[in-house]
Amino acid sequence: MAKTIYNRLKAVLAEKGEKNKELAEHLGIANSTVSRWATNDAQPSIETLFKIADYLKVDVRTLLVSNLKS
Repeated sequence: MAKTIYNRLKAVLAEKGEKNKELAEHLGIANSTVSRWATNDAQPSIETLFKIADYLKVDVRTLLVSNLKS
């Protein structure tokens, strides 16, 4: 299966002016883990996805679907 080029987490972080490192610190995880999510090498769990959405103050669907507005 080909890796998806476009990544919603990376896009939303950029839209919100947040950095991978800031999200990692908030979640208490390694920066490399967030980097892997932002490059589609790995995906966060559903529970973590909700925590990310809360931190970024967006609907969780915004992290999954590109045509939703935050």
